[in-house]
Amino acid sequence: MADTDLMPIPGQVDPVPVARDITPREDGRIDLLGLPRERIRELFADAGLDAKQAKLRAKQVFHWLYHRGVTDFDAMTDIAKTMRPWLAERFVVGRPEVVEAQHSSDGTRKWLLRTADGHDFEMVFIPDADRGTLCVSSQVGCTLNCRFCHTGTMRLVRNLTPGEIVGQVMLARDALGEWPKGSMAGLDDAEDSAHYTADGRLLTNIVMMGMGEPLYNFENVRDALRLVMDGDGLALSKRRITLSTSGVVPMMDKCGEEIGVNLAVSLHAVTKEIRDEIVPINKKYGIEELLQACADYPGASNARRITFEYVMLKDTNDTDEHAHELVRLIKQYRLPAKVNLIPFNPWPGTPYECSTPERIKRFSDIVFEGGISAPVRTPRGRDIDAACGQLKTAAEKKSRAQLDREAAAAAGE
Repeated sequence: MADTDLMPIPGQVDPVPVARDITPREDGRIDLLGLPRERIRELFADAGLDAKQAKLRAKQVFHWLYHRGVTDFDAMTDIAKTMRPWLAERFVVGRPEVVEAQHSSDGTRKWLLRTADGHDFEMVFIPDADRGTLCVSSQVGCTLNCRFCHTGTMRLVRNLTPGEIVGQVMLARDALGEWPKGSMAGLDDAEDSAHYTADGRLLTNIVMMGMGEPLYNFENVRDALRLVMDGDGLALSKRRITLSTSGVVPMMDKCGEEIGVNLAVSLHAVTKEIRDEIVPINKKYGIEELLQACADYPGASNARRITFEYVMLKDTNDTDEHAHELVRLIKQYRLPAKVNLIPFNPWPGTPYECSTPERIKRFSDIVFEGGISAPVRTPRGRDIDAACGQLKTAAEKKSRAQLDREAAAAAGE
């Protein structure tokens, strides 16, 4: 039994009772996206290749898939022409379907995506002067019901597979034109020239902060991020990847040991009463237990600080006393930490308002004076509902028919 099977998760969960790494397709072909080299080898062997051929073809396809972003077997030029139709009949290298793409006036981009079995989710790309961050979803919907978060008002439909998670990164690379170029000759040799570096790239960082709680889909998130970090895969450094959790304490140590990326924690309150209200998982794993898990997080240091996310809610969690208590707690647990203060992004029906700019600045000043970095995050993508806490699939805002009409109209332009 997987560790996550031990955690009861409220709400509607994935109706598939066993773990799956591939979403079934209507045409019967198997999507290789999101699969590690060994799994691809197994599938090739199951399809009839002998052991030596299966190993070689898996290595070739893995490099084309993750190093070059190629989706067409005919473009895999070092694979024999007679082998390519055999692969295409049985397998496919997919991408999430793009239902809608939006551009914010500040440069933020948001995509509404659809899985092969018809479920919608979103991802966001946020460009800055010195970096470009892709905000990746881990679930369709969410089960945590954080009261200030629009995504939290959705029901949980199902976990995303590794392919649907890593597919978001692949799709962003497609859109940004950032696949390495060059010869595929000599696969037995190191291909240092093809390894991904952040220099000059638009996409430099990944945050698991989209729809869903990543640690409630731990195995699939782990497997997807391993492909992203694999030197022969997408080759992005773990130091450029951050996973955000609302506080699934039993999985935090496992996350540090098995994934090893930076940790962000959606704290948002410093008292039990307030956090119970706005982040209900606090009723199960309280602040003290959460902060101790942060103190024990493998790899945390002054060079790799834990980020505490703190949404600023007017007259709820934004007083001077709350700021002083935040400093006290971080120092009590001796946490190498920084605090991201997030102006609340309103959405229809929310009971909360954003703290005033003056109140946010005062809160930030107190935390800074306590010796802890507390920058105020600049809201991005508000005009397309792409800001923090605003992700909620447009499928719930627009009818499918309306989206189809808009797609048809765009195609006719």
